[in-house]
Amino acid sequence: MLENLTEKIGGALRNLRGSGKLTEENMTEALKEVRQALLSADVHFKVARQFIANVKEQCLGQEVLKSVTPDQQVVKIINDELVKLLGEGATELEDKKPLRIMMVGLHGSGKTTSSGKLARYLSKKRDYRPALIACDVYRPAAIDQLEILAKNEGCVFYGDREEKDVVQIGKRGLEAAKTAEANLIIFDTAGRLQIDEDLIEEIKRLKQAVQPDEILLVADAALGQEAVNVAKHFHEAVDCTGIILTKLDGDARGGAALSMKSISNVPIKFMGTGERPDEFDVFHPDRMASRILGMGDVVSLVEKAQETIDEKEAERMAEKMRKADFNLEDFLQQMRQVKKMGSLNSLMGMMPGMSGVEIGDAEEKKMARTEAIILSMTPQERQAPRLLRGSRLKRIANGSGVQVRDVNALLKQFGQMQKMMKMMRGGKGRKMMKAMKSQMGGGAGLPGM
Repeated sequence: MLENLTEKIGGALRNLRGSGKLTEENMTEALKEVRQALLSADVHFKVARQFIANVKEQCLGQEVLKSVTPDQQVVKIINDELVKLLGEGATELEDKKPLRIMMVGLHGSGKTTSSGKLARYLSKKRDYRPALIACDVYRPAAIDQLEILAKNEGCVFYGDREEKDVVQIGKRGLEAAKTAEANLIIFDTAGRLQIDEDLIEEIKRLKQAVQPDEILLVADAALGQEAVNVAKHFHEAVDCTGIILTKLDGDARGGAALSMKSISNVPIKFMGTGERPDEFDVFHPDRMASRILGMGDVVSLVEKAQETIDEKEAERMAEKMRKADFNLEDFLQQMRQVKKMGSLNSLMGMMPGMSGVEIGDAEEKKMARTEAIILSMTPQERQAPRLLRGSRLKRIANGSGVQVRDVNALLKQFGQMQKMMKMMRGGKGRKMMKAMKSQMGGGAGLPGM
């Protein structure tokens, strides 16, 4: 999401390179392109207009610092304005136990899924004991779906398939959560249109009955400008305390993220970045602004790595690579560590300068196929690939659903990697690095290996 916006803003700012000063003349054309980029990304027209006015006011007449170029200086100004637009300041939930949260939103926005993800996130990050209360009496599968999510995440669950009074369900669910000693109670409500007065009255009554500490509006990033109206109406009805923006991994234009906070004055607190239960995180305005401007999100990437990668295992692997003692078993472990961090596309989006690079389904499938081939080998074969000949190759190909040539291609690639490790281990590696550094003009930016 937002890759097109990143690309278009980058193109607009490249035109400023070579200018010694930010003038009205050289800024007008660049900001016109930025405004068009915002509008094409579905940013609300009022938000786009005010944003450009703010950036122009900051830019005009500023001398370009000797250490930076005009486009870099504008990037800094735009970055600061994006952070303000996305909602600077705290986006945390209330720090209390027990904590009651009511989820509201349109049909299909992802409330039930987000309820499960939020329960998982808060139980792992803040040591909460969650309870999920099914308050959707209209969608037939809603109660079953929430019950499955609760079971998968080890949460307390309360639902009543006979009762149709949402307020009664909320009250009984609250009592059941207290009895089970849960200190995080999430009420999953039915999807409703913001113009459906009867259903809006229903969540008002539920709010009165269960007295939630937080009311989170779950909004689909693909809604575009309509998301702004949805946020405004729900906030006026029940006084929302935060927004969960879902489906940020989709190919939607994503302007909702840039518009909702500004117009509704409700902070975006969380975001759903994929279908997996762990693809859910706190929304950081500064990090999102950095990603929009193509500067990546290294902080989130490091945090994700720290959460998923075992430090001792990483040290062990690094030592094996240093000694060129790296086999297919180790390769499999490394692949699994990367997969734990999320999809390849989500990881690329966090790397500076790589936000526009798309990893297609073919690459994801290739990774899965490689894993299947290695899993079809015996432990002995993984540790000593030289054993793989003739009938063994055929058995592995049949076991992983590929051709023998695919197995051979993997073994060839792995063999080349091992050779490279051995070269880097000895004097040849040092000579190679020295040659590379001299070609790079001293190689100040090349780290030692």
